[in-house]
Amino acid sequence: MKNVSNVFYITVVLIIISVLLGAIFPTQAEQLTADLNAFLSRTFGWYYMWLMIGLISVSIIIAVGPYGKIRLGKHNDRPDFSNASWIAMLFSAGLGIGLVFYGASEPLFHAFSDSPLSEPGTDQAYKEAFSHTFFHWGLHGWAMYGIVALSLAFFQFRKDEPGLISSTLKPLFGDRMKGPFGTVIDVLATFATIFGVATSLGLGAAQVNGGLNHLFGIEVSFTTQFIIIIIVTVLFLTSAWSGLSKGIKWLSNTNMVLAILLFLAVVIIGPTLLILNMFTETFGLYLQNIVGMSFRMASLEGDNRAWLDAWTIFYWAWWISWAPFVGMFIARVSRGRTIREFMIGVMVVPTLIIAIWFATFGTTAGEVQRSGVDLTQYSTEMVIFNMFDQMPFSFFLSLIAVLLIITFFITSADSATFVLGMQTTNGSLTPPTAVKLTWGLAQSAVATVLLYVGGLQALQNTIIAAALPFSFVVMLMVISLMKALNKELRLIKGKKS
Repeated sequence: MKNVSNVFYITVVLIIISVLLGAIFPTQAEQLTADLNAFLSRTFGWYYMWLMIGLISVSIIIAVGPYGKIRLGKHNDRPDFSNASWIAMLFSAGLGIGLVFYGASEPLFHAFSDSPLSEPGTDQAYKEAFSHTFFHWGLHGWAMYGIVALSLAFFQFRKDEPGLISSTLKPLFGDRMKGPFGTVIDVLATFATIFGVATSLGLGAAQVNGGLNHLFGIEVSFTTQFIIIIIVTVLFLTSAWSGLSKGIKWLSNTNMVLAILLFLAVVIIGPTLLILNMFTETFGLYLQNIVGMSFRMASLEGDNRAWLDAWTIFYWAWWISWAPFVGMFIARVSRGRTIREFMIGVMVVPTLIIAIWFATFGTTAGEVQRSGVDLTQYSTEMVIFNMFDQMPFSFFLSLIAVLLIITFFITSADSATFVLGMQTTNGSLTPPTAVKLTWGLAQSAVATVLLYVGGLQALQNTIIAAALPFSFVVMLMVISLMKALNKELRLIKGKKS
């Protein structure tokens, strides 16, 4: 196949080995992922925390400093997409299934089941639940996406380098990035992408299954989830065939329409005034306590370390594993924007959308819980549907939610096939269809095996392991980007003088 690099063949072999081992030895695979997760969370939890703190600090410096005027492209380049379509694509690729999966359940569990700080069920725990949820989904994670995407966009559109992770490290390692060292870097990025996206596809299959069971009584089982993955795989591969400007753009806009429709319905039907009040107060609580949450490690025996590992450390690893995929996709659709415009768009706008979303669904779920209906008894993927049962038009709300999950499912997988195609064809902006189809089948196969060997827990366990190697690459990318931006500023000042 034209332009296909060694990264493609090496990663395909690694994925095939992983899938076969998981399918042949499911019990051992489940135990291995659990043991590895426990070891990495305990040993490297502090490292994940410092990495995210560093990234958000660098992102702020870049956004407000003199680098902000640099354009991601040539001097006369302007954005390829309108602001609305750009935000829609950021929203769909960077959030996707997780927003529906955790929208009602995460604040609920933090408030009424397993609070990190206060006694579950108290008013204080209720408020803290939202600030911690915003923390997990807000500025820190988007700083990770933003730095990776900015590095890729700067080197690709400003410096005419291939759209590869390895290309962003040239200021540090020069032409060695064109050899085996660069291949290793791109294999790590591709491997992390496969497992990061597969986790979301697994979550999506589980929640679609849960929704269909709730609406139509369809059995919740691995077999049903396997069939869902097959059907959605056919749909997103069809979309991938149509190309970026058609398939992904149309699906992203569809996602936004469905998400806005569901959001407005819950705001209007739910406890509207309380939602507005809780959003205002708890978003302020998030901003007020962001430094303390960023450094919290639950170091002593009496601290709730299990909560930190299960939520914060898992989320930081998930953001890292998604970074090469989302970063490359965001870079691809951001040519022509200034760095300041880019960083504000990537960090601030999604954080506000996320906070409003979680405040809406979390407050509604919380009030259902406080009315006497115990939503915490349900699994994560089922909370939102049982919450809708306590509201008018419950069938239609659940149906919209299932459709939204499916379109998110398709968009994430579709975007990932394009990005994986870029990573394994020397950064081609038009990767061969055969390559995209290969990666589409590969990520669906990984999602299927992870569900088979241990369900949702295996999905979460795998994320921690897949993220660690790529996290070291991210640190190198930050150093390389800052070096290149300083050089670019000197060049710009030299031309003006």
